[in-house]
Amino acid sequence: MRFTFYPVTDLATEIEDCICRQKLLRQGQTVVVAVSGGSDSMVLLHIVHRLSKQHGWKVKVAHLNHRLRGRQSGADERLVKRIARRLSLPIVARRADVRAFAHTRKISLEMAARQLRHSFLASVAREACASTVALAHHADDQLELFFLRLLRGSGGDGLTGMKWRNPSPADASIELVRPLLGKSKAALSEYARSQKISFREDSTNASLDFQRNRIRHELLPLLRKSYQPALETVISRMIDITSSEAEFASAAGARWLSALKEPLKPVSRQARQKPSRQAQAQVTTAFDQLPIAVQRRCLQAQLLELRVTPEFELIEHLRLQPGTPICVSVEQNSARGNKSPPSRILLRSPAGLLSFVQPEPSFSDSGSLELSLDKKAGQVTFEDINIIWYITSGKKGRVPGPTPGVEVFDADRVGPRISLRHWRAGDRFQPIGMSGSVKVQDFLTNQKIPRRRRHVLALGVSSAGEVFWLEGQRISERFKLTENTNRRLHWAWQRL
Repeated sequence: MRFTFYPVTDLATEIEDCICRQKLLRQGQTVVVAVSGGSDSMVLLHIVHRLSKQHGWKVKVAHLNHRLRGRQSGADERLVKRIARRLSLPIVARRADVRAFAHTRKISLEMAARQLRHSFLASVAREACASTVALAHHADDQLELFFLRLLRGSGGDGLTGMKWRNPSPADASIELVRPLLGKSKAALSEYARSQKISFREDSTNASLDFQRNRIRHELLPLLRKSYQPALETVISRMIDITSSEAEFASAAGARWLSALKEPLKPVSRQARQKPSRQAQAQVTTAFDQLPIAVQRRCLQAQLLELRVTPEFELIEHLRLQPGTPICVSVEQNSARGNKSPPSRILLRSPAGLLSFVQPEPSFSDSGSLELSLDKKAGQVTFEDINIIWYITSGKKGRVPGPTPGVEVFDADRVGPRISLRHWRAGDRFQPIGMSGSVKVQDFLTNQKIPRRRRHVLALGVSSAGEVFWLEGQRISERFKLTENTNRRLHWAWQRL
């Protein structure tokens, strides 16, 4: 690796100036320094400890052993403990089973490690009565993160990069600061070499199996050599511009939402207070005339409040199709132990406000209900049964296991219109797994369904007049998923 010479004293002074200019640390405060054992975090610890004498900072070291690299992880932990003792600094070192956590939460190892790390650092800060945690992110990390998020299709928020300071995702009362964010990896490496700072390199940093490493070792060198030698300067300028524009759009969206009186929570249509036609027209026109970026921010903020992941496709559906329902997953408190988030039907009003659709009873004189499936999602109440449905495309996909109150059918076999009703004399269907059809009455009798309950159960009848769904019983063999299924009808019901 080729290093550019940086005067050591100037580097330390520049970081001190940056800490003061960005107001990252206050005189005499307690600061938790996150130290992994790598060169960057060891340089951060060395500089903060050195400057603490004249600024009165009370430094505490925090190290989390992720247990992902076997003996190497243990060696990292021992090094950090040894250096902390040499500097006479208190240290908190703990271990976490990142793999088990990732498996339980069904998330990536990277995401699991990040969540556990932030939770650990926040807990150490609380124990130390500290309001600040110092992280060792530097300018090269900022550059890599920009391209990583760019390739993942992140929006303005993602491309704004890391901040000098921001609240901890694990505890908003604790602030994360990055004193090294303005310095390059080369400058920090030269400082570590000149000061003979001990550190351990993570062997996985050289592996091209990880996208971030491919960006670091392949993409960025190519861009610097063949396209833009001043890549850091150009991207840094772009991050500043994008950050300012994203902040403006967010502020404009927040002002728009605060100006509206209607609460952002699920309410029944009967209970919802309707504005006058004139007022409604004014609000509708105003929302449609908002800049697209502000419209997206309004929707993004509301989705986060409703605990729905604000994916781009979802935001665009809501922005461009007011009044069209869409099925979404709502995040739940992990303490509830739900294996999968529940589905709800979401709508955007013409005024730009989001709300969950509450079921509205629908009856007919014949005790049946006609339902159109020409949209992608919907929700309906047949007597005292609440039904949520949505359609997905694509042949590939895991066949879902049995889940109470949930079924999945071949949407093309079901057809564009269905009927919901109770069974009638002569109704037949072919239970899944059986080679021929049977009378619904005989099937219910064989299943020992009490007579008084048989007339309560609901049936779903396809466009062709065939029974495809029998509430709480088997689905029809003719409507199950096969290798030729192109579209899936997801069907969930619950008694009110």
